[in-house]
Amino acid sequence: MTDPLDALPRTPLHPCPYLPGRHARERGFVADELEPAIYGELMDRGFRRSGPLFYAPDCPGCRACVPLRVPVAAFRPSRSQRRVLRRNADVAVVATTPELTPATWQLYRRYLRCQHPPGDTDETPASLQQGLFTSPVDTVELRYRIGDRTVAVSLLDVAPRAVSSVYHFFDPDCARRSLGVFSVLHEIAWTHARGVPHYHLGYWVEGAATMHYKADYRPHELLRDGVWRPVS
Repeated sequence: MTDPLDALPRTPLHPCPYLPGRHARERGFVADELEPAIYGELMDRGFRRSGPLFYAPDCPGCRACVPLRVPVAAFRPSRSQRRVLRRNADVAVVATTPELTPATWQLYRRYLRCQHPPGDTDETPASLQQGLFTSPVDTVELRYRIGDRTVAVSLLDVAPRAVSSVYHFFDPDCARRSLGVFSVLHEIAWTHARGVPHYHLGYWVEGAATMHYKADYRPHELLRDGVWRPVS
């Protein structure tokens, strides 16, 4: 039987953002609204979302981008992850409707200037609103706060059987707190508390330094050849 997802439009080839010297391509579609259950099925097939675009890698001759998800009921933090939890015991987390406020924009700009090279920070509030804060699915914003100060923000897509980490950014002044690690740990627990079985971390790419951290959350599962395979 023909898989309708195989007939989705493909993007032109472009430089791979993860592995130098390679080219990438995606297949996908745009939707103004998508039922949560359908989106959950797409997550299970390895699809991600950016604004109204739902996409999955479709690179000729390369399958390096491997979807990774955490079965939250089985997850156990490592010793170093437990240290991060203790280090951030004073951080409060508030779930809210996604909203790009001026303070959030300034936090994002500080993060981007720290994380990306000069010349790669030309995003505008309008493009950020479209890419992150406007969503055709059920999306939650988690604000990480110390007192009255927001030190990090996460955007999560929520489906009946899966939560997907869309994006996370933090205050560079708090880098020693490992807020990126803390956010994943909190969001795994947040997902489990809601009775949702899986937390999706996006694509793990062997050989890409920026993607290695995802494999630190164990046990996890990798989607290979259409089957989710456990990694303990």
